Amino acid sequence: FLMERKTHVKINRKEVMLANLRKSCSCTPKKLKNFVMDFLPVLRWLPKYQCKDYIWGDVMSGLVIGIILVPQAIAYSLLAGLKPIYSLYTSFFANIIYFLMGTSRHVSVGIFSLISLMVGQVVDRELLLAGFDLNDDAPPALSGGSVQNDTQSSTTAFNLTIAGMNAECGKECYAIGIATALTFVAGVYQVLMGIFRLGFVSMYLSESVLDGFATGASLTILTAQVKYLIGIKIPRSQGHGMLVITWINIFRNISQANLCDVITSAICIMVLVTAKELGDRYKHKLKFPLPTELVVIVVATLVSHYGKLNEVYASSVSGAIPTGFIPPKVPHFNLMLRVAVDALPLAIVSFVFTVSLSEMCAKKYAYTIRANQEMFAVGFCNIIPSFFHCFATSAALAKTLVKTSTGCQTQVSGVISATVVLLVLLFLAPLFYSLQKCVLACIIIVSLRGALRKFRDVPARYHVNKVDTLVWVVTMSASALISTEIGLLVGIVFSMLCIIVRTQRPRTALLGQIQDTGFYEDDLEYENLSSVPKVKIFRFEAPLYYANRNYFLKSLYRLTNLDPNLEAARRKKYEKKEKQHLKKGDHTTANGLGIRETTLQLIPKQIDFQALVLDCSSISFLDTTGVNTLKEILKDYKNLNISVLLACCNPSVIDSLKRGGYFGKDFGSMQEMLFYSIHNAVQFAKDQK
Repeated sequence: FLMERKTHVKINRKEVMLANLRKSCSCTPKKLKNFVMDFLPVLRWLPKYQCKDYIWGDVMSGLVIGIILVPQAIAYSLLAGLKPIYSLYTSFFANIIYFLMGTSRHVSVGIFSLISLMVGQVVDRELLLAGFDLNDDAPPALSGGSVQNDTQSSTTAFNLTIAGMNAECGKECYAIGIATALTFVAGVYQVLMGIFRLGFVSMYLSESVLDGFATGASLTILTAQVKYLIGIKIPRSQGHGMLVITWINIFRNISQANLCDVITSAICIMVLVTAKELGDRYKHKLKFPLPTELVVIVVATLVSHYGKLNEVYASSVSGAIPTGFIPPKVPHFNLMLRVAVDALPLAIVSFVFTVSLSEMCAKKYAYTIRANQEMFAVGFCNIIPSFFHCFATSAALAKTLVKTSTGCQTQVSGVISATVVLLVLLFLAPLFYSLQKCVLACIIIVSLRGALRKFRDVPARYHVNKVDTLVWVVTMSASALISTEIGLLVGIVFSMLCIIVRTQRPRTALLGQIQDTGFYEDDLEYENLSSVPKVKIFRFEAPLYYANRNYFLKSLYRLTNLDPNLEAARRKKYEKKEKQHLKKGDHTTANGLGIRETTLQLIPKQIDFQALVLDCSSISFLDTTGVNTLKEILKDYKNLNISVLLACCNPSVIDSLKRGGYFGKDFGSMQEMLFYSIHNAVQFAKDQK
């Protein structure tokens, strides 16, 4: 039987687009209000804020995150190649802006190790091109006054006429100029992606690619911090192969290790790891995480200050961290042009991590987010702070998990965290002058535990899916051994190639009948299947398109043990010889057979079927090449008196076949060529003479 298709009303896309455009361009008070409320979601949920139920959890989580943010902000400044004050600015502004624009109640937006690393690599490259020395172990300025004084106390001043900055600018000034320009462009990309609804780009970053990228970048971060752990002074490596070059330099200069830094690092790592392990073991009993990083920083700063570790043992310290805010400044346009390409992967990674964490929290706590608004939120978390000397931000997994575990209910907790950072910015920052850089490196390295533990998951990942494991290994290796940006690109391209290869060489099978049923399965995978006499049932588990056409034909010919083209050519050749013998008056054939026996010889023994059923249940679509391939099969097998029947085609495949003329002009033979189940096709083939 042939099911009757519904008739769909044709939609005039032009009229629909014009109607949507008119609706979008119209401006009414109600629409303007909704636009503002959608752009600033805080206006919707803050008036409904349940103070008695939410305030305690928000205050507690905000204080805990603020306490964690301060040491992490100071530590991650090493990754970004910037002064600690800029990390504190970034943490402050990101929390405030996401409070106003974000749709997730639990995500913690701020500095993130991977984003800081990507910013730092661009900053280091541009500093080298501008002629600056990347050695950041120069003695810090002794003046602890204003930000302006600290900025001017950098190394050699440099006339930046090449970059469009005509005034003289020191190393620190140029570094933050590059970082803010990069951040501004990344934010613009994210806003444009939101306007044009390009959030689908994140779909090409699979879980394997993201995990591999994070692990590879973590190895790069770990490598970059080793010199601070042992107190050696080596140049900051740049370009491809940074990880290998850095380790070579480390081993070459290992004899210059500072014993004071080595001992301090060993103690700090032992304390931090022990505290983290205990926290993980007893997290159900603890109401909030232990502020281990803050305790370590306070104790280490006191020991360094009163023990005079910088003066006596030449231990590298953070230096003066000024208080207050720098006057806002527009990022330089010429610098934006220099970093426009670098900003694209930064924008994509920042957005993907933010949206994925937002969706994870929304699913866990049963509410919804708007991915497009998240794109705007993280975009403006980059654009606006770039005027206030901040660098790129993103949602951070570790802080988000801490936030949810400490009772966070809304983004009011972000305002509390920003207040804690503000207190440090205004009053407490100079107290961290004597903090050793090796302590900051320890905090960074211990924070990488989660990403580095992914190596333990490789056997389980391999057991689940070998291809995904290969994608993870390739992405991780490229991110670590080449560079993070190229590693991300390699991961995306390689994962897409894996999908293409999977569709190019999919599983194919001949099906047998499950006894006493109307169901059919792979004859090589299941026992006790019976073959159907005079019928071959072929399954192709992929779309049929130009890239796998040849594989489809080869598999079909191999499994059915018949190539219709070769068989037709062999028959023509045989018939030609027979005609030549008959013209000569010889009543025997070329094989010595009589004329009556010739007919039997024309039907080869290897053709043991008279109908071929194609199981199309796994063919999701056909392109022009796919339709033509099926038409060729139909014609070739018809020449051998073998009928080709299609079973289980979806509506899009049927439409493609109709448009391609597979069923003829009037579709009259469609009922004899198309069936809605394999069993119907087999029964039809059996009934044929």
